[in-house]
Amino acid sequence: MGVDRAAPAAGAFGPIPDLCSYFNAVMWRFRTGSPWRDVPESYGSWSTIYDRFRMWARDEVFQALMDAVIAEAAVRDDVDLILVSVITSPPRPFP
Repeated sequence: MGVDRAAPAAGAFGPIPDLCSYFNAVMWRFRTGSPWRDVPESYGSWSTIYDRFRMWARDEVFQALMDAVIAEAAVRDDVDLILVSVITSPPRPFP
């Protein structure tokens, strides 16, 4: 009986999310300026990606990720100022 490599790893509460894919999806969305609903399905559900971004922004995880990406780019002397333009504050709820 072989291991199905396509199946996501299972955690205590279900499949372990592919956080790298979520981060790439968020970066795709900001890079293109597209609405959340237009995030390609290959990244997963747009609403899951949006919810993950909101959680990361609220908990300042996204800011830490961006700081790390920018710092690594600086070490490589490859800073792209487009990264600085990403808004990291959580969106305000609708009234």
